[in-house]
Amino acid sequence: MPAKNDLQPLHEASVFGEGIAYFNEAAAKLDLDANMRRVLTHPSRQVIVSLPFQRDNGDFEVYTGYRVQYSTARGPAKGGVRYHPGVTLDEVTALAFWMTWKCAVVDLPFGGAKGGVTCDPTKLSIGEVERLTRRYAAEIIEIIGPDKDVPAPDVNTNSQTMGWIMDTVSMHLRNHTPGVVTGKPLCIGGSRGRVEATGRGVMITIEAALEKMGRTIKGSTIAIQGFGNVGSISAKLLHEQGAKVIAISDQFTGIHNKDGIDIPAAIEFVSNKKNKKRSLEGFTGGTPIGSNEVLELACDILVPAALENQITEENAKRIKAHLIAEGANGPTTAGANAMLAQGGVTIIPDILANAGGVTVSYFEWAQNRAGYYWREREVNERLRDVLRENFDEVWNTAASHKTTLRTAAYMVAIRRVAEAYEARGFYA
Repeated sequence: MPAKNDLQPLHEASVFGEGIAYFNEAAAKLDLDANMRRVLTHPSRQVIVSLPFQRDNGDFEVYTGYRVQYSTARGPAKGGVRYHPGVTLDEVTALAFWMTWKCAVVDLPFGGAKGGVTCDPTKLSIGEVERLTRRYAAEIIEIIGPDKDVPAPDVNTNSQTMGWIMDTVSMHLRNHTPGVVTGKPLCIGGSRGRVEATGRGVMITIEAALEKMGRTIKGSTIAIQGFGNVGSISAKLLHEQGAKVIAISDQFTGIHNKDGIDIPAAIEFVSNKKNKKRSLEGFTGGTPIGSNEVLELACDILVPAALENQITEENAKRIKAHLIAEGANGPTTAGANAMLAQGGVTIIPDILANAGGVTVSYFEWAQNRAGYYWREREVNERLRDVLRENFDEVWNTAASHKTTLRTAAYMVAIRRVAEAYEARGFYA
C-alpha cells in the first residue's frame, strides 16, 4: 500500500518571490531600463474591503475581500476571484502579477488582476455564498467593468458565482452588463469552449513543442499531476490524440498503469454522483501510488496541473520527463527550473501552457461586447491560432537569445507591456 500522501505544496517559497525571480532574469536579457523595472514590479492598485453578510441563522459575520489590479497598460485588468481561507493580499498581488504576463504573452488586450475573499465556502450554505458574493461585487463595483477590470472564476468559484456578480452589477447600473465577468453560464453570455479551454491549451502547446522537437503526441507517454478541470481535460484530449497517459493523480491518491490508463473511464469514475470526494480513490484502472510519485515516473511528458511549488530542488533531480507542460500556476520553483534546464529538460511555462483559459475568456468578453456568439468549432480554431502563433514567438525568442522557454516567455510579455507603457507615457 502506498504511504498516505495528501497533495500539499512541497516548498514554502513565496509565489510572488518566484515570479519576481523569473521577471528579473528576463528583464536582464532585455536590458530593461531601471525606471521601467520599478514600474513593472509594483501593482497599480490594491483594494481591501470588509464584507459583512448575514448567515442563515440571522448572525452577521465580516470577511475580508481583495482586488488587485497589477497593470492596465494594455487594456482592462483581467483575472479570477478565489474563495479560500488562505487568501491574503500578498497572494492576490502575486497572482495579479502573473496574470499581467499571461495576458501579454498571448497578446491579449488585457492587463492583469486577481481577487479573493478570505473564507471557507465549504462551511457556507449556497444562500450564504450568494449573499457574500453579491456583497463583494457591490463593494468593488466602482473598479470593475468591461472597460476597467473583468473578473472570472478561480479556486472555489464557478460560473454561478460569475452569474451572481454579473447580476449584482447589472442591477446596480440598471442595464445588462454581461461583459463585466467571464466564465458565465452559456444562457447569460458565456462562451462555448470555455470549460475545456485551459486543458485544450495545454494540449495545443505540447503539440507545438513536440513539432519543434521532431516528435508527435501519438505514442508519447504522459504523467499528469492533478485531475481537476485542467488535468482531466488535458488527459482526455491528449488521450484522444493517441498519447499513452500512464499516470494521473489528485490530492488523495495517484494511479499508475504502464500500459496506459482508460482516461474516459477515470473521468466517469470521479464524475459519478456517488463519488462524494470526486476522487480517484478506488479507481481500478491501475496501481495506486502516492499523489506526488507521479512527478518522478519514467515518461516522455509531465503535466503538473495541481498546486504551486510541486517541483523543487529536492525532487527535480529525480524527474525523468524530457518535456514539462505547466498546467498549474507556479508548479516549478526557480531553483528547480535552473536544475531542469541544465539537465536538458524543456519546460513550457505556466504563463504560456495554461493560457488557454484566459484566451477564451477574452473571446467571451469580445462576444459580449459585439452581442454575437461563436460556434464551439470557431472558438477552438481561434484558440489554436492564438496559442500557436505566440508559442512560435516564444520559441524563436528562446532560440535567438539562447535561453529557456520560460525566460523567453517573460521576455515577450515584458517587452509588450513595456511598449504599451512607453506608447502611452506616464501621467503625472
